[in-house]
Amino acid sequence: MSWCPPYRSSKFRHVYGKASTKEHGYHGIPITHSVHDNHYCSVNPRFIAIVTECSGGGAFLVLSIHHTGKVDPQHPRVCGHSARVLDVKWNPFDDHCIASCSEDCTVKLWDIPANGVYQNMTLPRKVLQGHSRRVNLIEWHPTARDLLVSSAYDYKVMVWDVSVCDSVLRNPVCVISLHTELVLSMSFNNDGSSLATTSLDKKIRVMDPRTGRLIQVSSSKLHRANKVVFIGDQNMLFSTGSSPWNQRQITLWDPDDLSEPLSEEEVDGGAGVLFPFYDPDTHILYLAGKGDGNIRYYEISSEKPYVHFLTEYYSLLPQKGLGVMPKRGLDVSSCEVFRFYRLVTVKDLVEPLSMIVPRRSPKTFQDDIFPMTAGNEAALTAQQWLSGINRGPVLMCLKPGSRIANPYPETLPRRGLSSFQSGGPGETGSTEQAFLQEQLAYQDAKYPREVADLSGWQPDETQAPGWAYTPHCCEPSECPPPRTESEVSGIGCHEGLPPNVKRLYILSVLNIKNTFLIWSCTSPFSPQNSFNSLNSECSKH
Repeated sequence: MSWCPPYRSSKFRHVYGKASTKEHGYHGIPITHSVHDNHYCSVNPRFIAIVTECSGGGAFLVLSIHHTGKVDPQHPRVCGHSARVLDVKWNPFDDHCIASCSEDCTVKLWDIPANGVYQNMTLPRKVLQGHSRRVNLIEWHPTARDLLVSSAYDYKVMVWDVSVCDSVLRNPVCVISLHTELVLSMSFNNDGSSLATTSLDKKIRVMDPRTGRLIQVSSSKLHRANKVVFIGDQNMLFSTGSSPWNQRQITLWDPDDLSEPLSEEEVDGGAGVLFPFYDPDTHILYLAGKGDGNIRYYEISSEKPYVHFLTEYYSLLPQKGLGVMPKRGLDVSSCEVFRFYRLVTVKDLVEPLSMIVPRRSPKTFQDDIFPMTAGNEAALTAQQWLSGINRGPVLMCLKPGSRIANPYPETLPRRGLSSFQSGGPGETGSTEQAFLQEQLAYQDAKYPREVADLSGWQPDETQAPGWAYTPHCCEPSECPPPRTESEVSGIGCHEGLPPNVKRLYILSVLNIKNTFLIWSCTSPFSPQNSFNSLNSECSKH
């Protein structure tokens, strides 16, 4: 008889969790007291958003990812909801766009300025009004731009195309009415062609998000599902829940046949909900329990027994929710393969937690643990996806200095400054004129007189040539925003920009509405001037 090792060999067997020091955490944040089983936190490489407790409405806090340490209690917030905020999610293809849902039955989209939030934001870019009861979950499409899915206490799941120009949307592209109980979680597969959900009836459903057609529904009575996530690269579903005797349980499914699970395992007798987080690059699945201080790691394989326990991270501080940093925001030089942001309500603390693979030479790029991963470029537009096209994510390389071309460039033109950047020598006049017109439209959209004036379009300032991101690392009281043009000129962030772009940058920082100085003119244009007079003046210079 052949000898079998007592453990399974894996390069991730010794992954360990490293909590940040006190200086690198976020302290003094009044985390929401909501009892819903949501994460209440969303992260991207630029910002972190945390749902906060407040009276008289709903609000969430948006901080620069580098704004660590003690947070000012009076720090400006995004407070445009009239009731408690239940979920927030960053747009995976736009680091400055965030969606929020609330008990006021609406979903709202917000554009966060490049330098962060320096005053309370109350006017969103778009308002989605379709649900009749409070909205508890939102999810962005993983590969298509401007597609958002929401679910609410009216038991409906709605698919929204937010690329339309209206500032208030009332008609979703698809309404899914397959559930008879509250939806508890949603997860897209790798290319976004299927949507899996769990609800209070403890069943898992797989459906077509374009048509709302039900594909599969679970019927097992030995597993009461609570959360679900697609194991996209393995074509599997992973769910957490409880057994009939109230033991916390993890289960692996074939999404094409939910009659019987592929694997089933009891975890412990805890009472908190288990949140699953899957990393398709390393095939590691993380289990974090609400109210627990520990996080378990499992490796998923395509062969039995499918789920392999690796190790566990322990902490004395219980977590209410967790945010996850996208792969493009990790520190590859320290072999960091995953990063959580734990919400610790007992200390009003948001604690970064890095998952690290120990290596002898961590400074050398480890391509075996950092393969090609999903980037921040969309593979297709909302209209293409609605027409029936499916595409996987556009991959990027995490190695510093490397760049992979988008295989679908014709479907994803750069917003706002594309014509200015790509114009040839013979197109200078038209491209610069188009650029200035776009900037005028941007200012009108950014500072509307009322909600009905929102145009729904704001270009990304980071596309400007020579733009450099300077994180806000100081307390708001120690480093207030500049009040005059001379103060902005002394910052130095705009050095090397063309004169017209430099001028527009200074005006955007000062938050001056509809006041533009073009090129090197000595007198500003009046806000009442028409576009025609502005364009004729531009042509003289």
